[in-house]
Amino acid sequence: MSRFRQINLLGLPYDQNGSYLRGPALAPDLIWQAFNSPSANTYNEQFEDLASFLSYDGSITIENFEKDIRDGIKKTLNRGQPLISLGGDHSVTYPTLLAHATKYPELSILHIDAHPDLYEDFEGNHYSHASPFARIMEAQLAQKLVQVGIRTATRHQHEQMKRYDVECIFMNQFQATQKIELKGPVFISLDIDVLDPAFAPGVSHYEPGGMSTRQLINFLQNQGHLNIIGADLVEYNPTRDVNGATAMVAAKLLKELATLILKSNE
Repeated sequence: MSRFRQINLLGLPYDQNGSYLRGPALAPDLIWQAFNSPSANTYNEQFEDLASFLSYDGSITIENFEKDIRDGIKKTLNRGQPLISLGGDHSVTYPTLLAHATKYPELSILHIDAHPDLYEDFEGNHYSHASPFARIMEAQLAQKLVQVGIRTATRHQHEQMKRYDVECIFMNQFQATQKIELKGPVFISLDIDVLDPAFAPGVSHYEPGGMSTRQLINFLQNQGHLNIIGADLVEYNPTRDVNGATAMVAAKLLKELATLILKSNE
């Protein structure tokens, strides 16, 4: 299946940069539990068992937001295997990319989300979960950023898209069959609230009009041509979930992300 025999998973239990609710810090262990739930199995849709490929290291302790996440990601990457990090609010993507960019200087990002997260400074918080991609692009951690599923962009965020030459496929333009063209190594940042709240109620910010779970899965499966070297899965909020349904959706998406990475490294 892949020249790599393992993908490391690392929990980033941090939600202090959320602008509305707390709860995503509880997500990493619950996503892993859902992946291993006896109500389902660990196979992907290509009939491959992912259990032996995924290794969960648990969650790191985060006291210094930027340093602890960056160093934790670096330490895991130094093992020489790909990494999927489990958030946490979306602010964790910035220090995650600080670590990845040292290994992949020509990195591109595929960002899948209801929100652009490009605010220059949201509510006075430089590290807000509404601002990570402003931090990433101003620090030149990526040569290209493509955003998919956006349906909440303000005038300011449209200006930020122009400033950083962001390619955006808004939700009203989205088709699950689209293939994104990105050069070099690609990092996928997947915010689960890109899904319509009907499919993922366990999020802090409900934004109707989103993707169905099937649309998102089909879209991910259509990106197998990209060189995907890592990913994160963020903004699952267990305090808003219904019977663990969103945890199971997150686990399903984890399988899809892992499959893409493994296929990219065959």
